[in-house]
Amino acid sequence: MSPDNVIVAESLVKIYKTKDIEVLALQGLDLTIARGEVMAIIGNSGSGKSTLLNMIGGLDKPSAGSLIVDGKDLFKMKEKDLVAYKTVTVGFVWQNNARNLIPYLTAMENTMMPMQFNTARPVKNKKARARDLLELVGMGHRATHQLGQLSGGEQQRVAIALALANHPAVLLADEPTGSVDTKTTNAILDMFRAVNRELGTTVVIVTHDREISKRVERVVAIRDGKTSSEFIMSYAHQLANIEGFGGKGAQVELAVLDRAGRVQIPREFLDKMGLEGNRLRIHMDDENRVILQSP
Repeated sequence: MSPDNVIVAESLVKIYKTKDIEVLALQGLDLTIARGEVMAIIGNSGSGKSTLLNMIGGLDKPSAGSLIVDGKDLFKMKEKDLVAYKTVTVGFVWQNNARNLIPYLTAMENTMMPMQFNTARPVKNKKARARDLLELVGMGHRATHQLGQLSGGEQQRVAIALALANHPAVLLADEPTGSVDTKTTNAILDMFRAVNRELGTTVVIVTHDREISKRVERVVAIRDGKTSSEFIMSYAHQLANIEGFGGKGAQVELAVLDRAGRVQIPREFLDKMGLEGNRLRIHMDDENRVILQSP
């Protein structure tokens, strides 16, 4: 694994088994995330994006393939190692603040809480660390307030501070703006950028909201348990953002080839082709462009 990459998934498979049925949630997914990157993973409900997040976070085990995070092979981890991994290597920000925070603790006490369980890499001055993180997310002046005294956006800021308590290499955010308004959404996304800029933390946002995905440089789309395409922020759009022109044509969409040379074709393309059956004519023109046609 290259030191420039913090997450590498290869041919990742996840099968959920019940008494009567097997569900194939991931079907040979390939994904590489660079260290220090801020990126989003998008997909419809049931596409496999939350399954992938849970496996990166050590909450679920892959069925097959390879998954390495910050140099740690999740297939080879014993339970004791996995506990340490979830404590110090990854931090979580969930959509539901009831899952992020303890309501009867103050913002400071919530932020300090993960440090109490960090035996693998103990934090020496827990209070100072919590204070610095709350300042970073703009909540230093609310450190002694309990959750009932904070707005939803303020609670989410505290949740980000808590997730960063043990210096994680990767911050995982699952629909982090799903329960707040547009203004607060923009503030939270700006906060992720500030965390990345100040601490160098890799930030992975899982969302179904394409408007959020337009605010990051790279987006990976998952469809049917595989990476189907990537959206890369164009330089022209970055200039447009600086000049305040909005973000029309923000990202260039690129298809993703898996290791077997397969590519997923978006359903809307197939519908426009009027394709009947599952066969396509494929050829290359004089400019080395691949052309797909109905038979």
